[in-house]
Amino acid sequence: MRLERLNSNRIKIHLTTDDLYERGLTKEDIWKDSIKWQYFFHEMLEEANDLFDMEIHGSVAVEIFSMKAQGMVMILTISESELDTEELLSEGFLEMQVTVEETVDILYEFKDIEDVINAAKQLVQNAFYGGSLYHFNGMYYLCFVDISSFKEEQIIAILSEYGEVSLKSIYIIEEYGNIIKKENALETLVHYF
Repeated sequence: MRLERLNSNRIKIHLTTDDLYERGLTKEDIWKDSIKWQYFFHEMLEEANDLFDMEIHGSVAVEIFSMKAQGMVMILTISESELDTEELLSEGFLEMQVTVEETVDILYEFKDIEDVINAAKQLVQNAFYGGSLYHFNGMYYLCFVDISSFKEEQIIAILSEYGEVSLKSIYIIEEYGNIIKKENALETLVHYF
């Protein structure tokens, strides 16, 4: 779990699927708003309190962006209104407004182009094609959009051998990075290397 302060009243929390698994949680627990999820959420708030020395009380808007391979990103926006703060604190009440979105992209980052080439060869040998290749801040990124669910686990397993799940947004990489190959990146890599 990684916490990042965005501004005076917003916090970004990166949770990998391993983070959820270690705590005995699944994505379904979050969608169903289970008791386990509520306890874990309050633990995250306490950690944010300690780390950023900020009081979290009142109303908190929670935006959850679920990413297939990467886990999820949560954006917490703490209400700055002072209405009934004393009453809310005395009751130990915290109001949550949760918004959930799920991405269908698989995004992996690689330190070296050789790792990307080896991953591409392995994927093509297993009849996987397509993908986009980017370069950003010294790293290479392979992105796959709209992968069918039965292929998803196998692609993730192969990509994990050579790279790491990226917590960056594909939109940031597209905006600030360099597009090496927008379509059919796997076939192009295998053809030339």
